[in-house]
Amino acid sequence: MTTVPRPARPSRAVEAQEGVKDLIVRRGLVAGDPLPTESELMEELQVSRNSVREALKALQAVGIVDIRHGFGMFVGRMSLAGLVDELTFHSRLTLQNGANHLAHLVQIREILESGLVQRLIELGPEVDLTPVADVMARMESEAQAGLVSPETDRLFHDVLYRPLGNPLVGQLLGAFWDVYYQLRDALGAPDEPPADVARRHRDIYTAVLKGDRAAAVAAVQAHFEGVRNRTARIGG
Repeated sequence: MTTVPRPARPSRAVEAQEGVKDLIVRRGLVAGDPLPTESELMEELQVSRNSVREALKALQAVGIVDIRHGFGMFVGRMSLAGLVDELTFHSRLTLQNGANHLAHLVQIREILESGLVQRLIELGPEVDLTPVADVMARMESEAQAGLVSPETDRLFHDVLYRPLGNPLVGQLLGAFWDVYYQLRDALGAPDEPPADVARRHRDIYTAVLKGDRAAAVAAVQAHFEGVRNRTARIGG
């Protein structure tokens, strides 16, 4: 008769991690709220100081706990910084063996924005797009001067989807942008003239204003054509 081995028991530090997370949920704490002290956690969770410290360090690494030396410990605010670092590293790594994970990431972002722009149109004509118009004016001014800045390009996509009221949208798009920007040296100079960059963004904005879903999706896809060309160049 074969004996099935028992699963290994989680370490005390892992148990402490789960205990801290459970404590946050049970007490209804939210981002920025103070956490109990190390000594209080030791008593609450019935673990050693080393286990508590190891657990807190692990939770800090994933953004669940925010340790501010001299001030205390707090519930962390959600951040995708760890995801950005990992995606950037592996995208850079795959460029060395002929793969191109960055192109896959761009594809995901294009699919995401194609859906988001339709959801934005579904909100109706009462949506205030004045902030987008302001960014467009800034972008077209930069294009006339010969260069659309990465900050303005990023800002356009940020303010465009703000009316959706979904904070995760901005964080996800920002994470994708951060990876792309950190690999800018490998990507090389943009292929598109600044005037074309501004025009493609203007096409997206105009389609949303008109409530034309098909035109909006086509404009998003046309915008990402230049991005796809840059990623294909380094993947080739």
